[in-house]
Amino acid sequence: MSESKEPKAMSLRFPDPRQRAAIAAAAKNAGVSMQDYILSAAFERATAVEATFLEHFEASVARSHEAFAAEPSGIDPNSEQRAAEQEARRSLENHGQGHAA
Repeated sequence: MSESKEPKAMSLRFPDPRQRAAIAAAAKNAGVSMQDYILSAAFERATAVEATFLEHFEASVARSHEAFAAEPSGIDPNSEQRAAEQEARRSLENHGQGHAA
């Protein structure tokens, strides 16, 4: 037996009476309830934060793309470096096997 309940109203308590009066006046000026005014402001703020995040994220992706699109010779090791790394890896693996219990 689930009853359809009305959503509870937001508790609109303001420690500063001037803040409450300013919000009430702005809501009245906008022709909406204080609750709707506050929810709309919160939504606008969240949307602005999201837009800022996405803007910075896109800039980060662009920087990453530029780094990966850089001249391959500046990133990729040459054949001598690769051979030295492989030899060092083999040496470490062989050294580790000799000391295994």
